[in-house]
Amino acid sequence: MKTIYYNGTVYTGSLPLVQAFAEEKGKFMFAGSNEEAFRQKEEGDCLIDLNGRFVCCGFNDSHMHMLGFGNALNTAMLGAHTDSLKEVLDCLRNFKESRSLRENAWIMGRGWNQDYFTDEKRMPDRYDLDLVSTEIPVCAVRACGHCLVVNSKALELLGVTSETPQPEGGQIGMEHGEPDGRFFDNAMDMVYDCIPAPDKDDVKAMLLAACRALNAYGVTSCQTDDYCAFRTVPWTMVNEAYQELEREGKLTVRVYEQSNFTSLDSLKAFVEAGNRTGKGSSWFKIGPLKMLGDGALGARTAYLSRPYADDPSTCGIPVFSQEIMDQMIDYANGEGMQVAVHAIGDACLDRVLDAYEKALTACPREDHRHGIVHCQITRPDQLERIARLKLHVYAQSIFLDYDIHMVKERVGEELASTSYSWKTLMENGVTVSNGTDCPVELPDPMACIQCAVTRKTLKDHIGPYLPQQNFTVQEAVDSYTIAGAKASFEENRKGRIAPGMEADFVILSQNPFETDPEKIKDISVEATYVGGCQVYQA
Repeated sequence: MKTIYYNGTVYTGSLPLVQAFAEEKGKFMFAGSNEEAFRQKEEGDCLIDLNGRFVCCGFNDSHMHMLGFGNALNTAMLGAHTDSLKEVLDCLRNFKESRSLRENAWIMGRGWNQDYFTDEKRMPDRYDLDLVSTEIPVCAVRACGHCLVVNSKALELLGVTSETPQPEGGQIGMEHGEPDGRFFDNAMDMVYDCIPAPDKDDVKAMLLAACRALNAYGVTSCQTDDYCAFRTVPWTMVNEAYQELEREGKLTVRVYEQSNFTSLDSLKAFVEAGNRTGKGSSWFKIGPLKMLGDGALGARTAYLSRPYADDPSTCGIPVFSQEIMDQMIDYANGEGMQVAVHAIGDACLDRVLDAYEKALTACPREDHRHGIVHCQITRPDQLERIARLKLHVYAQSIFLDYDIHMVKERVGEELASTSYSWKTLMENGVTVSNGTDCPVELPDPMACIQCAVTRKTLKDHIGPYLPQQNFTVQEAVDSYTIAGAKASFEENRKGRIAPGMEADFVILSQNPFETDPEKIKDISVEATYVGGCQVYQA
């Protein structure tokens, strides 16, 4: 039995828009005019009048942290309370008072950003969090996820003192010779290792919460880095949680796992256990080796080729040595795995490009689809090299909403003038997919699409930043559908409303092709379907 949707405004993945489409057994089987649709109707088929509403393929967030998002939904959501340090602390206090915490539990929150503070122009420290509690450990993670701060009780549990060695690829914050409670990049691991780990049922509950939230944003597929969400949770448990949810028929988002490993030995064990890019089902599939090359601009840990313009004492932090990055990428490439590496600073990007070039010289592969996650601070020579190496780029246009405020201040006019240059990459033949890095940002495709089109901030419309890099509406929607599918080698399975494709689609309240570009973010999701089944209704 078919379901025929008619009288709509349907973007199939190409223009012009059409009126109707049909779904059967979880697949699209037709897209075209109302008349053509009605001619296909048979006894028992279901007709649904779209009443002129806009439909496009389901959105594919091509880089996020689904398990981390599910966990964040159960913590203090500081992103909505980051106008001041006082507001952050009040939010943490309210969270503490509203919850019955388990024994040995921590008070957790995520989303603060000191650049938005109106009272104190600095990061929180241990003494600020002591005002929340001196008896319970408190941990507040910065919005970017590359810095966190803990209170004195947590430092006591960690055993961190002025004598604690600084970790490679990270930094323990110090002030007046004593720990200030701040931890950056790899140093954060010692905090996460101390927090009680969830069990498999907890992990499944977090994933289901994330699925529900993603569906409400129209997201039907995601490419997600989950293995590093909890360092004490093995990748085997994460995979089992996904596979059990799939068998139980509870997964409502298709998952491509960006498999995060930090050592060659752990990567080899993963591969030798039978894991390769593409292994799995249409619901849960192993994706690329994911590596974290450096930090973030907001925390000044992104690795630059020159000192930060607003802090000449640092160039940022490389997470891996060139040698280790070379070894891991070479091994993955030689084993037929796709690779995706987080690179925000241009010095980090140099290392990643060098590693890719060495690996592909040693073991050439025509269709590797290795990629750069974020690809923010770039020089013209690097943009050309990305195209020459036929790399994929996982962009986050939504980052412009915040970064516009500080990118020139952080990296200087010269580097800023050639950064976030995703349109140039597209014009040079590079496939650029889009996403949000959730929970760094909310997983909101419409807000992300607006930033891609306008290159302005969402609220006060500051910008545009490098307007020549604007996407058209079609390019922005495609970056969230077609390009995302290509990133996971699934462009023949999803990303378009066309015969044989997975019937994943979203019904929107307005047509983005006809909406004021500065109001695209206000378009709401009315319904979301995965495999032809409705998984969200407004």
